[in-house]
Amino acid sequence: MLKPKSLLLLMFALVMAFTTACSSGGDNNASEKEEDKPAEEVKLTQDQPGWEVDTSPITFDWYINFAWFPNKWGEDITSQYVTKKTGVNVNFIVPAGNEAEKMNTMIASGTLPDFITLGWYEDAVKKMIEGDLVLPLNELADQYDPYFYKVTDPAKVSWYTKDDGNIYGYPNASSSPKDYEKFGDNITSNQTFLVRKDMYEALGSPDMRTPEGFLKALEDAKKMFPDVNGQPLIPFGLHDFHEKGNSSLEGYLQNFLAIPQDKDGKLYDRSTDPEYVRWLKTFRTANEKGLMSKDIFVDKRPQMEEKIAQGRYFAMLYQRSDMANQQNALYANDPNSVYIAVDGPANSNLDQPTLSGPSISGWTVTLISKNVKDKARAIRFLDYLISEEGQRDTYLGEKGVTWDTIDGKDQFLPEVAELLNSDRGAFDKKYGASHTFWMMMDNNVTQPWMPAAVEPFKQMEDWTRGKTQSFSQFDQLDPDAGSEEGIINDKVMSEWGKILPKLIFAKTDAEFDQIWSDYQAKRESLGFAKVQEYRQKEYEENVKKLEEFLK
Repeated sequence: MLKPKSLLLLMFALVMAFTTACSSGGDNNASEKEEDKPAEEVKLTQDQPGWEVDTSPITFDWYINFAWFPNKWGEDITSQYVTKKTGVNVNFIVPAGNEAEKMNTMIASGTLPDFITLGWYEDAVKKMIEGDLVLPLNELADQYDPYFYKVTDPAKVSWYTKDDGNIYGYPNASSSPKDYEKFGDNITSNQTFLVRKDMYEALGSPDMRTPEGFLKALEDAKKMFPDVNGQPLIPFGLHDFHEKGNSSLEGYLQNFLAIPQDKDGKLYDRSTDPEYVRWLKTFRTANEKGLMSKDIFVDKRPQMEEKIAQGRYFAMLYQRSDMANQQNALYANDPNSVYIAVDGPANSNLDQPTLSGPSISGWTVTLISKNVKDKARAIRFLDYLISEEGQRDTYLGEKGVTWDTIDGKDQFLPEVAELLNSDRGAFDKKYGASHTFWMMMDNNVTQPWMPAAVEPFKQMEDWTRGKTQSFSQFDQLDPDAGSEEGIINDKVMSEWGKILPKLIFAKTDAEFDQIWSDYQAKRESLGFAKVQEYRQKEYEENVKKLEEFLK
């Protein structure tokens, strides 16, 4: 038998064990309650960065819906610094092949990573929201981090707020109407008509604004420069063709032709404009003359990047920011072999182009999954990235390591700036600054820290100044993919994807006219008028929203 003292000790030990088990056991429920405690105990305000409350190590999975995204978190100085500061590590997930297939698979299985970044225009955004797969950012902010309301732009929050009163995604590279008022000519466009400098100057810097001048320049370039380092010259390059068309030959070209998007409060069908048809016929003629290489109809971005780096294109209707690494390679080899922006296709009046600048919708949106492993840390990290502090950290990196205050300006150290200008790929891997991680980039906030543009980029950027406009009112007009109008729109766009190459391959203008006429009839028979009616209503709503932002 146990003595009274021994019995007492045993009972005390059992009580302690039970108490310990209760405080740490019930595991899931207790830990879930602990997750909510910091926000309640600290009583965070809008003025306090919530991320400072907890900087213990945590890793979030972050899906980027762009197969070409090459960078990994933690291998460079900047991302290492952000992790050291916030405790947050990031595991990027990038699709190996078709982005839409990967997104649809994740949505169907309901297994979304913690963060998801994709183009705002993707159908998957609506599918995730309607499928209740992502969390309202405003509700997360109310519960865990009111700092959200201080660091976000009210105009952008309002723009992305849905009918249920919630905002599910926040944009990057977004400029509101007030941003255009404030920053003026500092806002530039990526849309450019590019020519290879040495070839263009050897031809006498021809005027390529008219169909005649454009065709003659391509012909002369092919005659004078039939080969580039043993490979055939590609007289004219575009963005890649896909199942629903080619961006260079749609909004890009229409902007160069200064075709209006609305007239007297009504959306204008730019694709039927006579100036647009005139230039599509010009490309048909170019193909007939052997000036449109077959490569441009089959090449995807990797193949195009290789050929740009080789300087094989004479002229391109292309996005200047998509060729930074290739420009650097050309510049290092021969500064005269780079691409420069010049006046390209224009309307009959030779009006200045109306290039598209950053809109309030931005480029991508980032959402937080319902499966997120830690709601509080997720919204706080997102808010940190959106804030000026986060913008500074992800753009400049760590003070004294990648940047310092030099001549009164916060800027990259000379050796860092030098690598940025000479080898963007190596810069990303070593330093990871200057929008290497662009998911939440705000170009207007980072503008003061940006180094002055240098060649071979300055000329292209400067050419767009004064020609750039905000087209925010024309964003997000398309109907939901699953709606009647959305299904019609998808069929029309797929039909256009088939027709566009046929128009360029037409043997005569008469054949072009027949293909064009058949397409217009097919479009109407599919019910395109319903899509136009839907888009008109959305456009009118957008105009009202934007008027509110300008007050």
